[in-house]
Amino acid sequence: MFATPRKFFRFFAIAEVISWTLLIGGLILRAVLDWDMAVTIGGGIHGFVFLSYGATAVLMTKNQRWAPGPAAIAIVSAVIPFATVPVDVWLQRSGRLDGQWRRTATADPRDHTWHDRLLRWIINHPALSILIILALVVALYVTLLIMGPPV
Repeated sequence: MFATPRKFFRFFAIAEVISWTLLIGGLILRAVLDWDMAVTIGGGIHGFVFLSYGATAVLMTKNQRWAPGPAAIAIVSAVIPFATVPVDVWLQRSGRLDGQWRRTATADPRDHTWHDRLLRWIINHPALSILIILALVVALYVTLLIMGPPV
């Protein structure tokens, strides 16, 4: 399913758009029907997908060796409703999602830093990495829930 970085990133970009739709739909239902639970459900799903997309954007930044500009645009696009898909299209058209996962070190000096070794470990152990990243996202999500809604 996620054989390439492009497919992985596109999955989360689309998921973020869907989660925005759920959140906005929940806000409309709350305003029209006075149904607060709709925002709780839509907001909860959106919050989790938002954090997952952010983690994915960071992973793509590292794997694809994006410059700070495209990396910031990819990460910030999650804050703007429905912006992740146009950003995904732009990244694809500009060639920033081309290529495969960086599973092995090359002669490039950038492949010998601790964070590149960590990236390769994540890529080479997908099931365990997904569980660990999922646990980290859940921990962050729960922490944010405990802190309360944004003001």
